[in-house]
Amino acid sequence: MEAALYLIPTTLGDTEIERVIPEYNRRIISAIKYFIVENLRSARRFLKKIDRAIDIDTLTFFVLDEHTDLTKIEPFLAPLKAGFAIGVISEAGCPAVADPGAAIVALAHKKSFRITPLVGPSSIIMALMASGFNGQNFAFNGYLPAKPDARAQRIKQLESRAYKEKQTQLFIEAPYRNMQLLSSLLSSLKGETKLCIAAGITCKEEYIRTKSVSEWKKSPLPEINKIPAIFLLYA
Repeated sequence: MEAALYLIPTTLGDTEIERVIPEYNRRIISAIKYFIVENLRSARRFLKKIDRAIDIDTLTFFVLDEHTDLTKIEPFLAPLKAGFAIGVISEAGCPAVADPGAAIVALAHKKSFRITPLVGPSSIIMALMASGFNGQNFAFNGYLPAKPDARAQRIKQLESRAYKEKQTQLFIEAPYRNMQLLSSLLSSLKGETKLCIAAGITCKEEYIRTKSVSEWKKSPLPEINKIPAIFLLYA
């Protein structure tokens, strides 16, 4: 197996592996003995879903999460120097996209190691696909401010960009704060602004709807509390 840093997408929730992960990925993953992971528990669970024959106890894991000291991650790449492949696994979706894994990818480039991204689900791209918004000009903005006033100001800024640049604006929130964000959106945006809510993508609770803000205000709001969601704005 080629010594490379394999970027391994995972399921976005309790989704059947066969639905979202190609067989090619499964063969690659089953051959890797070293992994850099965001969450050790979810990574182990994902690997057992990929192949029940994998002996987790024979694998080596390095944890790279929001608390990791990035000045101390260079040893994570030691297996690559020795000629072994390494897999990078996010807690959900694609590693290095809205994910701390980007730091190890940047370091691997600096060290001239091969980087191999594998195919798999991305909630950001899938939400954009399903929104009906501009897929040629878009921006992912990560998390909005937690404080209400700063959040409302940021929402208006993104709305302005959507109108001026015809650019789709995407952002996320911690799932347990989804309803607070949705309330801020409906109170801060113009009535004619388009809002797409894409929650639980690929999972049984999947919900994807696009309406104007005025239409959303007249409709029952979806129960998306504690469900991972992407929010999208467009003029």
